Amino acid sequence: MRILFALLGGVSLFLGLIGAFLPVLPTTPFILLAALLFSKSSPRLHRWMLNHPWFGTLIRDWQTYRGLRPKIRRRAIWMMAISFAFSIYMVPLWPVKAGLVLTFVILLAWFLRLPLVPEPPQGDKEGRSP
Repeated sequence: MRILFALLGGVSLFLGLIGAFLPVLPTTPFILLAALLFSKSSPRLHRWMLNHPWFGTLIRDWQTYRGLRPKIRRRAIWMMAISFAFSIYMVPLWPVKAGLVLTFVILLAWFLRLPLVPEPPQGDKEGRSP
């Protein structure tokens, strides 16, 4: 089972990294899923993700508070809005456009309900204590 979790964690991490560059593929859910899968399969990979400079803080905040920092939430909302706007613009069928708008509104409502994690003091960029 550990091998399956490690394999799925690798796929999820790969999709998350691709999602950082493709507007229609979300990054955060795949990164969080990879962290969960690695926590069940490989303590070494899980530790690597927790200490990673790009997404370690995001994972630690989610595991500790089940929330996001305000800056990350704002960035995610902008990326979702741009992504959905592009998709709505590109799709020629009105029922699909309406479905995309409905999906965006539901996703945004859920996303705005997530708790906000307080920003660390200015001298503590990583959110860790000295």
